[in-house]
Amino acid sequence: MTRLAALLVLGLFIACATTAVADQTGIIAPGAKVEKLADGFKFTEGPAADAEGNVFFTDQPNDRILKWSVDGKLSTFIEPCGRSNGLCFDDEGNLWACADEKNALWCIDSAGKETVVVKDYEGKLLNGPNDVWIRPDGGLYFTDPFYKRPYWNRGPIEQDGQCVYFLPADRKKLVRVVDDFEQPNGIIGTPCGKTLYITDIRGRKTYSYDIQPDGTLTGKKLFCELGSDGMTIDCEGNVYLTGKGVTVFDKTGKQIEHIAVDERWTANVCFGGADMKTLFITASKGLFGLRMRVKGVGSQ
Repeated sequence: MTRLAALLVLGLFIACATTAVADQTGIIAPGAKVEKLADGFKFTEGPAADAEGNVFFTDQPNDRILKWSVDGKLSTFIEPCGRSNGLCFDDEGNLWACADEKNALWCIDSAGKETVVVKDYEGKLLNGPNDVWIRPDGGLYFTDPFYKRPYWNRGPIEQDGQCVYFLPADRKKLVRVVDDFEQPNGIIGTPCGKTLYITDIRGRKTYSYDIQPDGTLTGKKLFCELGSDGMTIDCEGNVYLTGKGVTVFDKTGKQIEHIAVDERWTANVCFGGADMKTLFITASKGLFGLRMRVKGVGSQ
């Protein structure tokens, strides 16, 4: 073999090795593509996975919560559902729902029976709970933006802002923890319960906070210059934001991936499936899936 040929072979080997490393470190499974799993909905939102990996999501205009099972079957969980939006499971298997119809927060048991847990703040009607995340000790955070709905039977806005709230595990007192956003929307926390990410969709920014034991938030930091509708997080700490497809940032706030979705608007995301390695995407009239190298973690 000539020296030139040897160098060419070495260069090819290095290129192939580099590609193999890249394939192993990317967040998407090698060769995987976004797949439409189901369609015919009016507007999908709020995906959340239960302990087995079944994914529940809302078709909000049609007032129903649907279930995509780990074996790929679609069914209706409850209908009507209080025009639910964001969803999240707790450790006891209850599904928490931002029931937008009457601006409340519901807890739905495995049989589909709902309990209204929060319906106001300091005696005034909430704007409309939008997204919710439950921390490891059972305390929960939810965003409360104001989006005027055509199905509302209510007067003008009663709260003096669009805020974020904390409800402790004992469910005794609702506390306002963020009041300086233009319009909070997506929310997700780390599985250790130490960091909370909240997006200001109108302000086009996402921030991180340090979670305190009493539920208060400190150490506000700009995470990235992008707002979002929904959010999730994976086992490596990467944060997924939605809107025009899915944009993924590592834990430092650096963009590492963009996932295009063939719909007008991507509302929300979660990990699910038996191995928690499928990214489920609710986008306009469809439910989509993408196989991932990374896994989802904690409350989705």
